[in-house]
Parts: sequence; C-alpha cells; structure tokens
Amino acid sequence: MHDIRAIRENPDAFDAALGRRGLFGLSADILGVDEARRAKILAAETAQAAQNAASKEVGAAKAKGDEAEFERLRALVAEKKAEVARLNEEAEVEDSRLRNLLMTIPNLPLADVPEGADENDNVEVRRWGTPREFDFKPVEHFEIAGVKPGMDFETAAKLSGARFVLLRGGVARIHRALAQFMLDLHTSEHGLTETMTPVLVRDDAMYGTNQLPKFAEDSYQTTNGWWLIPTSEVTLTNTVAGDILDEAALPIRMTAHTQCFRSEAGSAGKDTSGMLRQHQFEKVEMVSITTPDTSLAEHERMTKCAEAVLERLGLPYRTVVLCTGDMGFGARKTHDLEVWLPGQNKYREISSVSVCGDFQARRMNARFRPAGGKPDFVHTLNGSGLAVGRCLIAVLENGQQADGSVVLPEALHPWLGGKTRLTAEGTLV
Repeated sequence: MHDIRAIRENPDAFDAALGRRGLFGLSADILGVDEARRAKILAAETAQAAQNAASKEVGAAKAKGDEAEFERLRALVAEKKAEVARLNEEAEVEDSRLRNLLMTIPNLPLADVPEGADENDNVEVRRWGTPREFDFKPVEHFEIAGVKPGMDFETAAKLSGARFVLLRGGVARIHRALAQFMLDLHTSEHGLTETMTPVLVRDDAMYGTNQLPKFAEDSYQTTNGWWLIPTSEVTLTNTVAGDILDEAALPIRMTAHTQCFRSEAGSAGKDTSGMLRQHQFEKVEMVSITTPDTSLAEHERMTKCAEAVLERLGLPYRTVVLCTGDMGFGARKTHDLEVWLPGQNKYREISSVSVCGDFQARRMNARFRPAGGKPDFVHTLNGSGLAVGRCLIAVLENGQQADGSVVLPEALHPWLGGKTRLTAEGTLV
C-alpha cells in the first residue's frame, strides 16, 4: 500500500512512476478522497471542541440557577455530540474509501526497471548453460515414454477436473526428491530457515501480501472464509505482520515447501497440455524481511539462490528483468528465471524473485526499530526457489533419451537413494 503523505508531498512523482505502468493521473482522485476525509476529521474535531466547551459551561449555569441558560447549553451539548458522531462516521467512510483505493493501486517500479508493455519488452541480463543438442527430436515431458506411466492426467481429471495431475512411482519420487534437494540447499548453504506453514489463511494475510482485494478471483476460498494460499509468500511474509522487530534481528530469511493453489483465472487456453499450469502445485518459496537500505542487495542474493538450484541440476536458464508492463502488482523490481525446455524449444519461467519495498509492510504494519531511532517499515522480498513441478518438467525434458528413458542430474542422486535413471518403462534404476 502507498504512503498517502508521500503522495501529498509529491503527486507528480507518484503519477510519473505509475505512468510507467500505464496508469495515469491517479493522484487527483486519491488526494480528492484524502481531502474529504481530512475535512470530516477537522469538522469532527471542531464540533468536539464546541461540545467540550459547552459541557464546562453547563455546570456553571446550573450553579448560578440560570435554568434557561442551563437548558440551552445542555441542548447544545446534545446537538454537538450527535454532530461529532455523524462526522466521525462520515470520516470513517472516507477513510475506508481511501484505503480501498490505495489497496487497488500497484507498487511503483524502481527507476532502473525497463519500460515496456508486456513480456516481449523484458530485458535479458545473463544466461547460464548451453541447451543440449539432441540427435533425435525431443518431446514434451508428458510425451516421454518413461514418464507416461507416472504422470496420469486422466485419473486426475476423473477426480478433480482439468489442470490436475496424479504422479506415481518413479516420477512421483523424482518430484519429491527435487523439493527435498531445494530445501536442503537453501537451508544448508543459503542460510534460509526451513518453515512449515498452514495453507489456509484469513483475509488479513491475503490483504497483507496484496492478493486481496484486487486478485480474489485468482484464489480459492473455503465456505467458512479461509483462503487457500497461492504460494507460501503469503504465510511466510505475514509472520511479521503487526510486529516491531529489532534491527539486529534483520534480515530474516525463510523458506517453505508447500502445496499452492491458483484458479488460473484468465489463462483459458494457455498451457492446457501437461503439468506446466495447474490449479494445485508445489513450490519451495523464499522470503526475506530486511531493512530498507539492504533490500536491493538482498534481491540480488535471492536471485543467486534460485539460480544455484538450476546450476546444480545442470539446467540451462536465462535471467531477465521484467519490464513495467509485465511486473507483478506488489513488486518494485522482478527477476524472472526462465529454464530451457527442449520439448517446447523455448525458455519458460520457473522462478520470479521480487523486491517489494515497504508496499506489503504498510499493509501488514510490519516495522523495525533502528538503534536509537523511531520504528520504520521493513522491506519484504519473495521468490520461488523453485516451482517444483516446473523443475520436474525441466529435468525430464533435458534428460530424455532416444529410447524413452531419462538420465537424471547427478546432484539429485543422493535424494533418490543413488538411482540415476528413469527407464523407458517408468522405473527408477
């Protein structure tokens, strides 16, 4: 959420930054609501002062025996009391209008974020690895002979409908091994604290990480009001909601492996084959809570943590900076990691690492106390480290062989009990 004081002080800068996202002239509407709210508050305070003054005079009139003045003042007190209540109620309505308006406006991009309309304007910053040259035509993950016995879309559709998958046998074990490999790497080498979180949260948690109110249709809600998390960014980030942390406690670096749920609203017709885009999937998420002056360095650090997973697995990838038109709602800057999928002959997103500044912290009222200073809002960051299902796809497609088997990355062998290959019949050996 945005700082209304910053908008008051420099509306032109606010509009210019949002203009880079294709949103123009919003400060006028915001400041109009803010002025109405402040006017109601001032009127309520003026009426309260008049009520207080009249209340003091009531006793004096009574003591003098001036019954007429006593009744007039008592009526004035009652009138002002009603007026104060009415004005406070009107101020609360305006305050709610302002908060709801600010809640629907995306974060301001950093100055070095490239300007653009969509993914075609993203800027590549580096590549790692060389895509393998095949002596046969590589196929997509769900077409590999050894994968077919362990990746069952038909049974999943019978159980749940479209965009679900049932994993069995060797494929299921590779999927599990990938998640364990990622967690162990992040906790043992990257300094993240492993966390197990709920997957059901209240409204406040979804508001805190900007899924609500704007993106309600992208998530699932239970009949009793809980929300299924789209990623553990929601739960990990909200662990500091309402807190005032000691500066010495920062940064806080966390990781969690959870089920994630997305309705995929607006993605009709996209990636309908295979398990690239599912309603239910698993991710190993990374979240950092930092001071304002360290968040940009932390963004680079988190990106390196995500890249390390792909490098250990030997998966070629590229890192891009998202342009203003492709960046997420809550981000100030985002790095996307795109892994090479030979079955599609293209790079596809496998991780987004974003720095959000104090945008989420203001929603959550999450602050820290600098040594000898007043509390200030923390900065929050989040990123995939990685999306487990998409990593499974990349491992299968890059390791596929002409006979339908799959050679598995050496780094994964310890998490597979020393097994190195998925046979064409779907067995781990």
